[in-house]
Amino acid sequence: MSEERTSIGFGLGLIAGVVGGIIAGVLMAPSEGHDSREKLKKTVCDFAEEHSPKVHEAKKRAFESLDLLRYKLERQYKRFNNMLKSKKMRKAKELEGSAYDYDY
Repeated sequence: MSEERTSIGFGLGLIAGVVGGIIAGVLMAPSEGHDSREKLKKTVCDFAEEHSPKVHEAKKRAFESLDLLRYKLERQYKRFNNMLKSKKMRKAKELEGSAYDYDY
């Protein structure tokens, strides 16, 4: 699971770095503001179209991982809760048994 989480984080970081580099490159280019904005808009749209399926797949995997993690946490919580109830029941039975040991 940690390897999967690391690869998702790396992929998102890579995408963010590429997008940031493209934006910085277009904005720093020696051209007029209108031309730079048009280039930036075209580049971002092209990038979004090209990588949309990959981003969608990464998002889907992230949500699946979160669902699995939620399921595992709920299962562990139920086990822990049952263990506590079991210990309380055992302690109550011990106390009940010791109450009968006294002579009045």
